[in-house]
Amino acid sequence: MLILEKAHNIKRYLIKTYQKYFTIQHPENYILSDKSFIKKLYKKRMGKEINLSDPKTFCEKQNWLKLYDRKPIYTVMVDKYLARDFVAERVGKDYLVPLIGVWNNADEIDFSSLPDKFVLKCNHNSDVTICTDKSALDTEKVRIKLNEQLKRNYYLQKREWPYKNVPRKIICEKYMENHDKTSPLEFKVLCFNGIPKYVIVISGRFINKETTMDTYDMDWKYTNLVNGDCPLAGDIYEKPDCLNEIYEISEKLSENVPFLRVDFNFWNNKLYFGEMTFFDAAGFENYQPQEWNLYFGDLIKLPKKSRR
Repeated sequence: MLILEKAHNIKRYLIKTYQKYFTIQHPENYILSDKSFIKKLYKKRMGKEINLSDPKTFCEKQNWLKLYDRKPIYTVMVDKYLARDFVAERVGKDYLVPLIGVWNNADEIDFSSLPDKFVLKCNHNSDVTICTDKSALDTEKVRIKLNEQLKRNYYLQKREWPYKNVPRKIICEKYMENHDKTSPLEFKVLCFNGIPKYVIVISGRFINKETTMDTYDMDWKYTNLVNGDCPLAGDIYEKPDCLNEIYEISEKLSENVPFLRVDFNFWNNKLYFGEMTFFDAAGFENYQPQEWNLYFGDLIKLPKKSRR
């Protein structure tokens, strides 16, 4: 009886600890192993059991890769600060958004030294603080927000292993915008075993318009793929002049990787690197029609299991 009581107290202590540091809705879920957690979340999100022993679909294979394809370089590639050196080495520094500063915590930031417009972000998550008028910025609120983000382990949310050991930093980049104030196009390139296959075009995200997602193959043939609940703009985009450039860069960055999504932004007719991720929508996207989930899965050749 005493053993059971002690075990219960330990579990309760762990739950309170996770609540304190990670601000999560169901902290008991995060005590589960990666495999058990993925199984549970997959069943909740996808409405069925995941097949990890013989994965077939895109979502199943991405989650298999979370568990069994763990190379140290992956942590570098998702680190928004260290990835800059990775990209510069492979394709050149001209594709990088200019870096203004880097800090270990928000208390180190001297806002008076920053330009009137800038972008702040942590190097381990996907949230950004966009400043277009420094005089109107609540710097104390920004400090609190950034320091809270530094405490959170992005890996715990969906068990995306590469984010687990990213050394936390805050970076500041130049604020980029088109001269004509139009929405920049975003290109998300889906690369399978080092070969770019499809480009997702995103528009409207930064100008308070409805965000749309449309998918083309590398010959710029429009597809009927729908990503989750995001609407389609339709086949309205002309083949970009930089498509070959997008292909070449994505191929170099995704070399020897089973699946990698390489993101770019297109400002003022120039291509800029955005980020890399090993799991599209964390491996839980509801692709429509469903055939795409199986088709993308077929494109991934799984490696041998790496030691966890």
